[in-house]
Amino acid sequence: MACTDQSLLDPTDKETREKLSLWDRRTDAMAPLTEKQTDSVLEIRAASETLSIPSELPIEDLCSLSSRSLQSPFTTTVPASTEDVLLKGFQMLDMESDRIETAQQFYAWFAKLQANMDQDDSTKYRKTRDHLNCYQEQCDAILKDVSAALEHLDSLQKQYLFVSNKTGTLHEACEQLLKEQSELVDLAESIQQKLSYFNELENINTKLNSPTFSVNSEGFIPMLSKLDDCIEYVSSHPNFKDYPVYLAKFKQCLSKAMHFMKSHIVNTMQNLTSQLTKRDPLGLANADNAFTLYYVKFRTAAPKVRCYLDQREQLLSPSITSTITDLTNQNSKDHCALVRSGCAFMVHVCQDEHQLYNEFFSKPTAKLDELLEKLCLSLYDVLRPLIIHIIHLETLSELCGILKNEMLEDHVHNNAGQLGAFDAVVKQMLEDVQERLVYRTHIYIQTDISGYNPAPGDLAYPEKLEMMERIAQSLKEEQMKLSQESAFSDVQLEEPDGRRNSNAEPSRLQTSISPADLHGMWYPTVRRTLVCLSKLYRCIDRAVFQGLSQEALSACIHSLLKASDIILKNKTQIDGQLFLIKHLLIMREQIAPFHTDFAIKEISLDLKKTRDAAFKILNPKAVPKFFRLNSHNAILEFLLEGTPEIKEHYIDSKKDVDRHLKFSCEQFIQQQTQIFVGNLEEFLTKVSALKTMAIQGGPTYSLSQQPWAQPAKINDIVMATYRVMKNKLPSTLQSMSLYLANRDTEFILFKPVRNNIQQVFQRLHALLQEEYSGEDLQIIACPSMEQINLLLSVNK
Repeated sequence: MACTDQSLLDPTDKETREKLSLWDRRTDAMAPLTEKQTDSVLEIRAASETLSIPSELPIEDLCSLSSRSLQSPFTTTVPASTEDVLLKGFQMLDMESDRIETAQQFYAWFAKLQANMDQDDSTKYRKTRDHLNCYQEQCDAILKDVSAALEHLDSLQKQYLFVSNKTGTLHEACEQLLKEQSELVDLAESIQQKLSYFNELENINTKLNSPTFSVNSEGFIPMLSKLDDCIEYVSSHPNFKDYPVYLAKFKQCLSKAMHFMKSHIVNTMQNLTSQLTKRDPLGLANADNAFTLYYVKFRTAAPKVRCYLDQREQLLSPSITSTITDLTNQNSKDHCALVRSGCAFMVHVCQDEHQLYNEFFSKPTAKLDELLEKLCLSLYDVLRPLIIHIIHLETLSELCGILKNEMLEDHVHNNAGQLGAFDAVVKQMLEDVQERLVYRTHIYIQTDISGYNPAPGDLAYPEKLEMMERIAQSLKEEQMKLSQESAFSDVQLEEPDGRRNSNAEPSRLQTSISPADLHGMWYPTVRRTLVCLSKLYRCIDRAVFQGLSQEALSACIHSLLKASDIILKNKTQIDGQLFLIKHLLIMREQIAPFHTDFAIKEISLDLKKTRDAAFKILNPKAVPKFFRLNSHNAILEFLLEGTPEIKEHYIDSKKDVDRHLKFSCEQFIQQQTQIFVGNLEEFLTKVSALKTMAIQGGPTYSLSQQPWAQPAKINDIVMATYRVMKNKLPSTLQSMSLYLANRDTEFILFKPVRNNIQQVFQRLHALLQEEYSGEDLQIIACPSMEQINLLLSVNK
């Protein structure tokens, strides 16, 4: 078999060799080799002819070798391990006793082997097919059962529809019968209802003619209601038979019933009033007992009789006057408590009177509110003299809050129907309090803000802030010690809570308020102005508040300017400027929450033209013009040209605060720039003037030749400026931090100063590079921009 394969491969090897020979043929070679390459091939060939076949080469590869390649002598044999592997393979195939000697036997054996392998591979697929066939049979059976069930359901549905139609027909017939029955019942009830009004006439006549029937009888009120219903019904149906006869009879019964009521009410009210007046002739008994007696007596009589307002006024007026007098004596020194208790008393009176009125009457009347307003005026007459003599703004603002919030918004708003009369009196009282508050505010602004004379302690800046800062620092250190001790103890008890407390305490300390921002550290006029505005904001009208706020803020700004000048004279310039800037910032921040316009319109009379015309007419030269009869008459010119003008202009106090704040900041920036680089700016100004003269045709000078521009002189100026910056910059920033106490504000205010310093040095560097040589620059020794920026950044 191996020899057969070798014979089959020989033609292929021959063709390969022929194609390979074309590569290196002598003429027209496809891949010619160099001489060196040819020598290498020959050496490889000679070496390969002497090599032995490897012992581990498989048998298959031995069979595939050509006869030429087997010419070399070798003694290699098939390894024993390979024979064992082949023997085991044939045993597994049950072929250890079979022999394959021909190709036909091999092919038969191979076909048998392949069939066995195919059968083994398809066994699992056959099993799967069998399972699927079983499932298909089961599904067919289920489908057959479902079809049968559907057929039964169709049959049931047809039967249900038949029964449903029959039932619906029967139901419609029953509904029709019920509808006809209901119509007949309604018709009978309608006839009976219409006849009931006419049938009541006989019952009403019987009751009114009965000797035992009176107003106090239980059936009297229902009889009146029924009588009103009968009259209304008969009047609304004039097309009924005997309409005029029945209407006249019903009205006759009503007249008789009203006569009974009138007689009974007059007798009962006279008896009640005479009994109460006999028990308390002057009406000045104990107020609580009197009110209890008055209300109890009349409410007892309410089911029997209806009350009259003049009787109530006669009973209540003396007792209310006595109660208000007692309240005034009890709260003679506390006006707020007097107003609160007096108003609360009148609220209860109004509510009780309305409730008592509703016990007697079902319809409201305006006369009841007139009575209650007259009673409330007794409280107003007592309180008004007290209100117009109050001088404290706190008391007046609190009274406004009591009347506006507690009485009007709480009581009146929630019970407007019963407190209408009380509402009118309280509003009148509130207007009086607001008028007094506005008047006292004007005086307060003039005396306590505009006319304020500061004490030495009020102007002790920066000593006050430094003292408060030291106190705050000491407190902070003590709190830090306490927090560390508490944190240590908490860690011993419970570690998670201890961590939380130790982390929370520093955050609380970091958010503490700076001494400059404490309310008590503000300048007194600022504090008074803001407290005054906060009390006025919710007490008076918006327009009035705008006028007062403008006046108060203007006076406060004037007082701050005055205090700033005093501090500037007594201390340093920067203290006065920072004091003014800080308090203007406080004012702008504190008036921001007031949602109002601080601008007011002022109208003034300009008499300038009148004055000029008067001087003109008083001139002796104008005397002949008095008697002219044309347009040049002096009197006519005075009337036409001397008319005064009315001018309107707006004053905005909030803008005044911003304007003064802006001016103060600009002045601070300018003066600090002058302090730090004033000498350099003066030098640069001289240089600019010299250059301007040269440009305009003057003599040309060399800058380095000027006595004041010698390198040594410039070095003195530069060094002096640098020393000033190095020495004074930290103190300036410390003062800003002490007064402003806000890093953002400090940065914003100092940024223009820093920019000005940088610009001056930039101009100086440009000038030096342009006008001076390298040796001169070394003598001048001007700090570089990096050094200047570093100095400014270190001292931020």
